Order: sequence, then C-alpha cells, then structure tokens
Amino acid sequence: MSAYEKVLKLGLEAVHMTGFDRFAARVLERRGVIFALHRVKPDDQREFAPNKLLEVTPEFLDQTIATVREQGFEIISMDQAAARLNSGTGQRFACFTLDDAYRDNKDFALPVFEKHNVPFTIYVPEHFADGRGELWWVELELAVERLDVISSKSLWPAGDLPCRTVAEKRAAFKSIYWRLRRMDEADTRRITRQACTEAGVDATRLCSELIMNWEELRALNQHPLATFGAHTVTHYALGKLPADIAMSEIVQSKMRVEKELGIECRHFCYPYGDAASASEREFEIAAKAGFTTAVTMRKGLLQSDHTDQMLGLPRCSLNGDFQSQRYVEALLSGAPFLLWNLLRGDRTLSKYRNPNRKLGNASVSQ
Repeated sequence: MSAYEKVLKLGLEAVHMTGFDRFAARVLERRGVIFALHRVKPDDQREFAPNKLLEVTPEFLDQTIATVREQGFEIISMDQAAARLNSGTGQRFACFTLDDAYRDNKDFALPVFEKHNVPFTIYVPEHFADGRGELWWVELELAVERLDVISSKSLWPAGDLPCRTVAEKRAAFKSIYWRLRRMDEADTRRITRQACTEAGVDATRLCSELIMNWEELRALNQHPLATFGAHTVTHYALGKLPADIAMSEIVQSKMRVEKELGIECRHFCYPYGDAASASEREFEIAAKAGFTTAVTMRKGLLQSDHTDQMLGLPRCSLNGDFQSQRYVEALLSGAPFLLWNLLRGDRTLSKYRNPNRKLGNASVSQ
C-alpha cells in the first residue's frame, strides 16, 4: 500500500470513527450519488496488481448495494436521475455506472444487479467493442510483471528501471504510468506497445479477451435493468485533442452505439474524467451532440445546482483498494468530498450553466 493510500484510508477511518460522517449527512445537501466502477470480478490474490483499484469483487458490490439502501438512497437509472435532478423532487437517489464494457460486468456484476433489481449503465468505447482498442494500462501491467528491468532508452527515456521484486515492479509501474498519463495519447500507446514487445506480451488479443463485443452488448441491451452510454471512439483523453477531433470522438461514439444497439444514446462518459481530460470545451461538445447527461471522475455527490451541470456530473469511485462498507458510508455522507474541496480551496466544480437552454438539443451536423 502506498503512502498516499494509507493517508486516504486513515482519513476515511477518521471521518467514520469521529462521527463526522454522521454529522455531515445531517447538514449537507445530498440529492444523489453516481457510483463509478470498471471491473467486477473475484479477487485473484495477485501480489502485483497495480490496476486493482479498477476492480471490486461481486461480494463488495452486493454489500454496497445493501449499504446504499440502508442509508436511505433509492437506486435508479441514469434516465430517472436526469429527470429527478431537473424536477428537484423525489427521494435521495443512487446510480451505478460501469466504464469500458468489461466482460466481467456481464459475468459477475449482472447477477448481483439482478439479485437486488438494480438498474445500471455501461459506457462503451467504440474501438473496445470492436476488439481493437488499446487498454494501455493493462498492457503496461503485463509488461512490468514479466520484465526484470526496463532498460531500452528508446522505450523509456528515463533510463533503467529495476523490476525484479514486487516492490520494484510497483514503483516502476507507478513512475511510468503517471508519466504516460501526461503524454500525448499516441505516444502513450506506442510506448506500451513497445514495452509489450520487449516483454513478450501479445497485446493484440487483450481487448477482445477482456471487453464485450457488439454481439454481447446487443444481447445485454435486451435486459430491462441495462442502459448503455457512449465513451468515445478510442478512449483518448479528450482534453489533449484538437477541438475537431474531440468532437468526432464524442459524436461518432454516440452514433455507433445507436447504430449497433438500436437505441437513442442519451448518456456519455469522459475517458479518465479528470479536469485535464474533460472541462468546459468537452461539456459544450457533449451538449451540442444532444446528450442528456455526461459524467466525469471529479469527486462528489449530486446537489441541486447540478441541474446546471448535467454535462459535467461528478461521480463517486468504488475503488478496489478501499473495499469496506465503512468507507462507503463515509462517502455517502459527503464528508470526504467536503474536506477534500476545503483543503483544495475549491468548494464546487466550475459551473456549466444550463447547456441545453444555451445551445439547444440539435445534433452536430455530420
């Protein structure tokens, strides 16, 4: 566990043990919460699992649904959430969303959602469902797992990085990952492809092995609990792209989901979802494309003023390194987000006021 994770866990424990979460739950406005998940699968007990933060177990999901309802939240679909935010009425609510359309969403998450009759939304990147997307963070994990040292300067200009022990592999992955996140998207994928070649990892089949294809998605779309949204074409960070390419990524992914699944695609998810990846420019494009909602990975619960931010909604991540119902209760209180924003000196998200009234719901011309 990293020092950062230890601090976060200590903070969540303190929020719970001091009762600050119960105080916050009484005084903070909490219209709702949108949970963000990626993978749902049994824990395979791997020692080196840097992407484990993207994985929760079916048991944790099961317990979380129970906790959410015990805390007085009604679990509803994203369509219902949009209507409830716009109306300003109704019970406090929660939504469950899953990014990237991993196959384990169908194999392990769906039975849990069925058990509790919980609606869910899956955001689909076009190239992922085609089987030709690049899950570079998974590729990087596999390469670091196999290598004893990352040494090629053409691969990684920082020089040699030892990867013999689990501790060294964790440190190497963390160093490389965050450097790659700051790079041009094409360079990020080029470097991870080269790392896989050096490590003897065949990354060409990785996407089709992990992600549902369109046939599977069409079958799942028949399920009454399922809703599908768009998640760009390539899963590139939109904030790094020129405006015309960012628009194409958003609009084309919407059109492809509609074509393949035979639905109106009303909901969108920004890849990565941080402020550097999605901000006012991207929110405006999503509005022009005609989406009803779009979600980020900015941290927070939903409040009344999010009616004016429907194309930049915050979410609450269910993190595989924090699988405890005490943490879920603390998050649902809103206390961690209040403290986080106060420490950052930023009480709210920058507002994106009434995008549909400003821009209308007309689709972007193709």
